[in-house]
Amino acid sequence: MKRLGLWLFTVFFFTAGVMHFIVVDSFVTIVPAALPAKEWIVYVTGVMEIVLAIGLLLPNTRRISGKMIALFLVLVFPANIYSAIAGIPATVNPMFLWIRLLFQPLLIWWVWAVSKE
Repeated sequence: MKRLGLWLFTVFFFTAGVMHFIVVDSFVTIVPAALPAKEWIVYVTGVMEIVLAIGLLLPNTRRISGKMIALFLVLVFPANIYSAIAGIPATVNPMFLWIRLLFQPLLIWWVWAVSKE
């Protein structure tokens, strides 16, 4: 079961990283207005998600990748709060933006659980 959870999380996180390059404009809209170089931030975070997802699959880097993903999810949480409050992106059902906030702790727990030795 743990192996399945690891693979599912990896696919989910890897796909999220790839989406940063496919729908750049949608991700740019959720970067808080106070931050500069929004497009660059989207690309860098996309690369981070892809690299960390791959790191989960490798036994030697699984534990550190899991910790880094958990930290990453904590650090992007304020952007998700901003997105929900501002209703950004407008193309997404606003209820989804609020529900996503509830799932962030679950994702953190999930990656923590599957990345343990």
